[in-house]
Amino acid sequence: MIVITLTADNFAEQVLRSDKPVLVDFWADWCPPCKMIAPILEEIESEHGDRLTVGKLDGDEHTEIVTRYGVMGFPTLILFRDGEPVRQIVGAKPKRLLLSDLAGHF
Repeated sequence: MIVITLTADNFAEQVLRSDKPVLVDFWADWCPPCKMIAPILEEIESEHGDRLTVGKLDGDEHTEIVTRYGVMGFPTLILFRDGEPVRQIVGAKPKRLLLSDLAGHF
């Protein structure tokens, strides 16, 4: 699997109606910490893709979704399960801390 690109057109289908948990990375092109965690998220997807989908949503292009979920800064990661946000992580973290924060949620 690969990290999927989320848009306003596919968000409901890919995230809200997904049959497995989805970790959504709210990011922006101008955000250095967003670029730092991108390879970490790719690793998490490759290692846990059977149980978890990872998607990236450009917050500058999809402000309506950013507003809907109360995202105040980038990067913000929100884990959705059964169409509902169950965990939010703000800022870049090392892989082991991200996995620790997500433990038990997927």
